[in-house]
Amino acid sequence: MTQANKTILRALAGETLPVPPIWMMRQAGRYLPEYRATRAQAGDFLSLCYNPELAAEVTLQPIRRYGFDAAILFADILLVPQALGADLWFVTGEGPRLSTITEQRQFDALKPASDIHDTLAPIYETVRLLSRELPSETTLIGFAGAPWTVATYMIAGRGTPDQGPAHALKDENRALFEALLDRITEATILYLSAQIEAGAEVVKLFDSWAGSLKGADFDRYALAPAKRIIAALKEKHPGIPVIAFPREAGEKYVGFHQATGADCVALDNSVDAAWAAAHVQVDGCVQGNLASSHMVTGGQALVAETRAIVEAFRGGPHIFNLGHGITPDADPENVALMIETVRGM
Repeated sequence: MTQANKTILRALAGETLPVPPIWMMRQAGRYLPEYRATRAQAGDFLSLCYNPELAAEVTLQPIRRYGFDAAILFADILLVPQALGADLWFVTGEGPRLSTITEQRQFDALKPASDIHDTLAPIYETVRLLSRELPSETTLIGFAGAPWTVATYMIAGRGTPDQGPAHALKDENRALFEALLDRITEATILYLSAQIEAGAEVVKLFDSWAGSLKGADFDRYALAPAKRIIAALKEKHPGIPVIAFPREAGEKYVGFHQATGADCVALDNSVDAAWAAAHVQVDGCVQGNLASSHMVTGGQALVAETRAIVEAFRGGPHIFNLGHGITPDADPENVALMIETVRGM
């Protein structure tokens, strides 16, 4: 099957399709029993990320089960900090932990961006395996965390409710903060470029904490790095589509396509689909934005909201997705119901 027949690539090129293509953030994950079995086989989360055969297997599992139009590489946004020399480990039930960057000496101990590939080579091998093993109609999406979001973890050493430590460093030592953001940006360009060379057909930039940046800070630390990354990727890989996800950007979603060069802007579920169609989709493809809670609760509310989103975005290019990643307590049957609803309209 040629690239021209892959529905996601058609939507990303600006085509309005009668049925939107569909995939789901975190579609390879803990809500699936087959994922839990493979993770147990790997031993722990990081071992799974760095085992190309098992990482490819969990990426393929939701494709086999549901026939999504895209597969997203199984990895983690914090592999880049680890490749830069940060210590990374996961605490069961609590999430990631990192050594922190809050002082110049800690920053000085990081590796240059060009040194990341030794650590990340297994991720590129996973991409190569997937590009051979995926069904011909399924698009392969690579990804990375956006610099601001990655920096929030590197500064705090963990996820935080308000990204307070990163905001504090930004305000107290802007030179150090910007140097860290710059290093992450350089590494992200190299990382995504290597994924593309290995076979990724689309790449996505996850700025999960973009919404905590306000005003000029949003433009400087969410928008500007995205623009730089996208420009560098498109210069080196002409025609590669990029999806940007500045989560909870609110009004800042407006104009984000044009400001960054993104081919698609992914929307969280805090924005109304009809509003987003009028103000964001006018500039290009949008992705989203069903609340992931529907994957837990299911029922008629799931069907009604799914239909409403498809209807709202029917007038332009749209990729159906959730407004955030699917949660571990989701019911696999509700995922099937969502897909059936989208494809049955």
